[in-house]
Amino acid sequence: MIPDAPNLHASAVAFGPGRGVLILGPSGSGKSRLALALIGEGAQLVADDQVLLCPDRGALYVRAPRPIAGLIEARGLGPIRLAARRLARMVLAVDMALASRRLPEPAERCISGVTIPCLPGRADSSFARGLAHYLRGLT
Repeated sequence: MIPDAPNLHASAVAFGPGRGVLILGPSGSGKSRLALALIGEGAQLVADDQVLLCPDRGALYVRAPRPIAGLIEARGLGPIRLAARRLARMVLAVDMALASRRLPEPAERCISGVTIPCLPGRADSSFARGLAHYLRGLT
């Protein structure tokens, strides 16, 4: 693992070892809320608020910086400690700053030299449920 991996302001959760979602967006856009909703749908926390990027052979892996590993912010409650994955492969980015559409156009995002699909995001439970099913369907 790269000790000085680049840091990105984002959150990440994973459904199993190879189905992670990187949640991007400005501060206050709902990244942690969406991550918590996805955890409620069966995902496991990887990192909240900051991720360390670990590209490897064309795949994008992320992990949490050590001081915040296993912590996620729940607005109104403060930080909550959860069981977390140490490292997960990201197969999708969700950008909370992109305008949501009923049928979004396919888009991609290049992160640390790795290109992955990118969808507009929303911090609500129905979007989280749909996204969970989408990620479970990936092979």
